Parts: sequence; structure tokens; C-alpha cells
Amino acid sequence: MCGICGIISFNRHGVDEQSIEAMMEKIEHRGPDDDGIYVSNQVGFGFLRLSILDLSRAGHQPMQDKSGRYTIVFNGEIYNYIELREQLRGKGYTFQSGTDTEVLLKAFMEWNKDCLDRLNGMFSFAIHDRQDDHIFLARDRFGIKPLYYFKDNDRFIFSSEIPSLLAVLKSENIQPNEQAIFDYLAFNRTDHTTDTFFKGIHKLQHGHYVSIKNRSFKVKKWYNLSDKLNDPFKSVDEYRDLFSSSVGLRLRSDVPVGVCLSGGLDSSSIVSTLINDYQKDDLNTFSAVYGANQRGDESEFIKLYEDQLDNMYYTTPSGDSLYDDLDDFVATHGEPVPSTGPYAQFKVMELAKNHVKVTLDGQGADEALGGYHYFFGNYFKELFYRLRFLKLANEGYHYFKQHRSLYAFKTFAFFLLPEKLKTNIRLKEKGYVSRDFAESYASDNDIAGKLYDSDNLRQSFINHFEYKMEHLLKWEDRNSMHFSLESRVPFLDHRLVERTLAMSSDQIINRGYSKHLLREAMKNTLPEKIRLRQDKVGFETPEDRWFRESKFKKLIWEIIHSKKFRERGILNVEETHSLFQKHLDGQVNISREIWKWINLELWFRKFID
Repeated sequence: MCGICGIISFNRHGVDEQSIEAMMEKIEHRGPDDDGIYVSNQVGFGFLRLSILDLSRAGHQPMQDKSGRYTIVFNGEIYNYIELREQLRGKGYTFQSGTDTEVLLKAFMEWNKDCLDRLNGMFSFAIHDRQDDHIFLARDRFGIKPLYYFKDNDRFIFSSEIPSLLAVLKSENIQPNEQAIFDYLAFNRTDHTTDTFFKGIHKLQHGHYVSIKNRSFKVKKWYNLSDKLNDPFKSVDEYRDLFSSSVGLRLRSDVPVGVCLSGGLDSSSIVSTLINDYQKDDLNTFSAVYGANQRGDESEFIKLYEDQLDNMYYTTPSGDSLYDDLDDFVATHGEPVPSTGPYAQFKVMELAKNHVKVTLDGQGADEALGGYHYFFGNYFKELFYRLRFLKLANEGYHYFKQHRSLYAFKTFAFFLLPEKLKTNIRLKEKGYVSRDFAESYASDNDIAGKLYDSDNLRQSFINHFEYKMEHLLKWEDRNSMHFSLESRVPFLDHRLVERTLAMSSDQIINRGYSKHLLREAMKNTLPEKIRLRQDKVGFETPEDRWFRESKFKKLIWEIIHSKKFRERGILNVEETHSLFQKHLDGQVNISREIWKWINLELWFRKFID
């Protein structure tokens, strides 16, 4: 995993090497082991290497083929590179390194864009074909690895992170995207379109590629998840075997590998599979804990592994540590994040950097296996539309019996509402958003249609892969790469995702349990206390308490009473004052809303003002 960037000039002026260097400087944390620059007339690439496979100089990038016709910069990992290398050797190719980069380059030389379908991995890369003067960029199926770009009449600029683009853009090009800000405040959503928080800066969508030739710029989708759901698992054993295969592929590394262990079902399944299937009793695990009965603390479940593992490491994020890290955290992400959950992961990665260079994480399981509780509402809606009222009553009974909650029934009712009404309800909940600001951007919002309007559980999963999951992957990438770590996500092996989403809904949600398929597959592998747990925590923090502490109380008060905060015209300032006081008095817990206010304002100050 690395950092890549580049400039393609559309006029007669060549690419300035100093501009490439300025972009590289902003992402040097992504690749502290090596760097390189390639400039050929109107094309310039920059690269920073985090060495994972073949640590020798043979893995240097930008990498060229022997003829010098093709040049690649590549961020990510191709896990099936060994198998692909053997196929290419059968076609007469020879290899000078043990890297997946060389395999990817020669796969493109052999199959062109069709090589993408053969890749099992996470990737964003750019290739220059000097003979045809063609530039090709591509991104992996689900958006695990980032790729941002800016384009005007003069040039196309790309990079792994937005601050790298800002380093070479003129100040007039650095403007806030107020539609993105509205979606963030009203719906807690980011990364659901090609837009970013910066006008004119876009992300290449997952499963898409860019082709640039003769000033012609084309973006095309190369992977469509909906078309791949044709082969459901015939048994839980098949799922178990393929999951183990996915975990095993992600052990391919020439540097130490560890696991971010939250104590939940997903990360624990990875740890238990490594212990049982791969005898990794020397495994390093990294966890965030807060103390018994504190929000976000899962040490009760994490400690179930203490008799199996010797190398378990813990960190305790706190209000003081967040206060001290705040500027660094805001800079790391480059765009606002809607909760402090990513900060817990930030601290886990900071802990891990002292012990390993690669981590495995459980991202993607919730989206493929119904891990969020509102998926019960989607399932109830599916049963309702299919007139399966007895099944609906049975599932509703078991849900309430297991959870003692009405949440699924509330979401079921919400999902039945017209799209416009759903949007209006969300806006009413966020009464602190300025009325004028809301009226300007609510009509262009389609989140309610894309995420809340699915007719069945499978379509809801697909919509989450298309429009929701990517923000989680972005946060994972920023948190890990800030500390020069590579993070791998076994649940997002495309073979696993495609067959899981092909399963019937009752294989995913059953008798009040979500992730039914995974729970059944993990029998005799996971500790039962974890396998059958119903609550979902993940990387949460006790932020409600943090924001009542003196340091944050003073900071938040300064922000929401500042002249700039009022002049932006985004929030109803008087309402934020009232709500914050109620939070301080313990009348309400609106810590997530408070975080959005201060994160947004600090982002403005750092990147816009």
C-alpha cells in the first residue's frame, strides 16, 4: 500500500516536476520506505512506497516494463498475484521482482482493462502507455483504496488524498461544497456520490476506471455488483471455507500482520479463524477500551482471547487525548467525519504501528450480513410487500424477544413513508440547521431514495455497497495510512460478497438474529458469548461525557459563539447554544451533533479560510 499522485497536461506545457513533489509531500506518510517520480512530456506521476511485498529495490515505483512503453503507479494489494503470475508466465512473461505491482503491470499489458475482472484485491492505480499516449486509471470494486481528482481545460490531477490536490490548486479552486455539507449535517452521510466537501474535487467511484487519450476523458463503470449475484452458498460450510480462504489470502505479506480486535462478531471471526485455521497463536491484536460500563467498551468480549493469545495490546482514547489530537485528526481526514468513532480507530492504528505493518479489520460485514439494526426494518418491509404476514409477525416477535426494543418497528414504519416525507422528518430532527440553508439544498438530496427506499433486504445491501459503505473505508484508509499501516478487509473479498448477497433474506436475518449465516458458520470456532451476542458497538466512544469535560466545554463554547461560525449561515446559532446547554445539563445526549458542528468548523478553518 502506498500513495500515488499525478498530473496530465492538456496543453503544450509539460508537467512541472516541482508540482509533483509538492503533491508527494502532502502524502509522504503513506509511503515512508521509498519514493519516485516519472515525467514524460505532458504526463507526470509521483509515488511513495510502503513496502509490504518484496522489500528490495525491485519493488521501486514508478515501475516500467522492459521496453519502457508502460509505466505504473499503484496503491493497494493484489492478493491473488501469485496465481496471476503463474498464468502470465504461461503466456511467456518473465518477472524481475516478487511484487504484485509487476504482476498488475503485466496483467494490464496482456489483458488491458479486462485484467480488472481477474484481480482479487484492493487497488487504485494509473498506467501510462507512452506509445499510444494513453493514461488509464482504475479503482477496486468496493472503494477500499481511494482516488481523487480535479479536472479543468488545462489538466487532470489525481491523488490518493485531497490535501495533495490542494497543494497545486489555485485558491479560487478551493471552495466548500455546500450540498455535501448539508448531507453531512442532515443525514450523517459522506462519500455517497462522486462529490467531496470541495467543489470541483471528485472521487473516482468504486468499480470505475478513467481513460484519457487525445484530450478525451472517459469515466466508465467496470464492475456492477448486481450482475454478480448468481451463485448463493449451498451450505454454511461453503461460506466458512471461503471466508477462511479470504483471511488466508490476506496473510500474504513480507512484514508482520495483526488484527484490530473490537470484540464484536466480525473482528472476532477473523481472529478465531486465524487461530483455528492458520495456527496464528503469535497473533498481535489491537483494541480500544474505556473501562467497565463505559459507552464503547467491549473489554468483556476482547478478554475472552487472553488464554489463546499472548500479544494483545490496548489503548484508551479519552477526551484529553482527542483534544490534544484534534488538529492532527482533522488534518488527517481532510473532510469532516460525522462521529468520533473514527477517532477510536485512529488511536488503535497509532498503537498498532509500533508492532506491525499490516492489520486485518472487519469492515464490510455489516453491509453484507445485515449488521445494522435498521436492516430489520428493511426485512420487515420486504415481508410486508410480499404479503408474508405470518412470517412478519413471527420475525417481529423474535426481534422484540431478543432485543426488547421497538427500533426495528420504527424503522419499518419510516421506510414505508414517501421519500420526500422521509427527508422532511430527518430535517426536523436536525432543527439546528439554518432554514435558508436547508431550503437551498434539501431538494437536491436523494439519500432517502437511495438508502431508505429499498423494497427488499438484498436491494438494501446493494444500495449500502453503492452509496454508504465507502465512507467507512475512507476513514479506515486515512487512519491506517496516517501511521504508515496497511489495513486489509477480508469480508470484502468479492468472491465472498457476491455469494453472500445472493443468499435469501432468511439466511441473513433469522428469528431476531442478524448475520445468521456468519453465526452458523462460526459454530465451534468463535466463543459462544461472542457468536450469540446481539448488541453492536464497533468503534464507539464515550463522547457524550467527553464533551462535558472542561477542555471541550471551553472549545465548543468558543466555536459556537465565534463570528465565523455565525457568518457561515449554515447553522441556527441560537439553537446550537440552547442544545449545547441542555447537553451540559444532562437533559439530552446530542454529542454526535455537537461533534459535527465543531468538526465542520475546524475543517473550514484549516482547509477553506
